[in-house]
Amino acid sequence: MKDYEALLDRALVQIPDIVTEKSRFVVPSPKTFSEGRTTIFDNFGDIADVLNRDVDHFLKFLVQELGTAGKIEGSRAVFQGKFPFDVIDSQIDDYVEEYVICSECGMPDTHLIKSGRILMLKCDACGGHRPVKKRRIRTEIKKEMQEGEVYEVRIDAIGSKGDGIAKMDKYTIFIPNVTKGSIVKARIKKISGTLAFAELVEQD
Repeated sequence: MKDYEALLDRALVQIPDIVTEKSRFVVPSPKTFSEGRTTIFDNFGDIADVLNRDVDHFLKFLVQELGTAGKIEGSRAVFQGKFPFDVIDSQIDDYVEEYVICSECGMPDTHLIKSGRILMLKCDACGGHRPVKKRRIRTEIKKEMQEGEVYEVRIDAIGSKGDGIAKMDKYTIFIPNVTKGSIVKARIKKISGTLAFAELVEQD
């Protein structure tokens, strides 16, 4: 019994350290601004360092999701086209969820490894591992979203500037003047790659 109590005490002493390590993982907000017809992601390298991920892998993900071209200049990334802060921030969240955070213990202490042709996320904290989902570069059997069309979507989140964020197939849709969790009808005003900007038509 004493041995059990000693082990329990030892485990309890270690728990605060684990919590502290997890709480220490804070992804900085992206610093972005427009320069001519491009968007500058100024602290791109700093965020890649925090995520402990290769800058080329991080950039490849972002350009695919933004549907644009991009390059690394020093510690910053440059994208063709103008993308608001919320768009970049949302894509970073998606990257962290898929390529950084362990789905078993929730810790960020992971690294990517190849097992044959499969890319795996291996956790150094709990030893868990999982295949990374392949982003679907779809042979477009599904209909492409069209500008001017009205779609019904659910608002999953609210961006830092107040726009609602919804997902539909491969698209991330930004809609102003909505509330989180609401089902809305929105008219698509502009599409850029997999990003769509809409106006509210009707909200439940």
